Amino acid sequence: MSDDRSRAARIEDVHELALAMPHVTVEYGTDGNPVYQVGRKSFIFFRTPRPDAVDPDTGERYPDVIVFWVGSEADKQAAVQDDASPFFTTAHFDGHSSVLLRASRIGELTRRELAELVQDAWLCRASARRAAEWLRAHPPA
Repeated sequence: MSDDRSRAARIEDVHELALAMPHVTVEYGTDGNPVYQVGRKSFIFFRTPRPDAVDPDTGERYPDVIVFWVGSEADKQAAVQDDASPFFTTAHFDGHSSVLLRASRIGELTRRELAELVQDAWLCRASARRAAEWLRAHPPA
């Protein structure tokens, strides 16, 4: 069996990886966008187009923004400060421990990087008990 963790990430991977985490439920927004939750707390969601995330050239709202929770403001800043990074934020998310990623740029991540992002998002929203159980079963490599 080949190891595909180093291949470019795809949107399907977000769904697969989120659903692979324990105790995950999926809710759907008014436009049918999935919201992945653990313990009724969102950790990943697909946004509807909003006025705070627009193409700087056309002014069109981005139709493909995915929100991932992160552990801290420092984690967020580390992800968004590099201009080459596919992650970004908007003023709407000031003070919110999350980063935004356009689906059209997901291939800039490897599947392994996306898996870490999903796992970290889950860990920062899961209860302390659930997070500790998961970490015991999945020690860092």
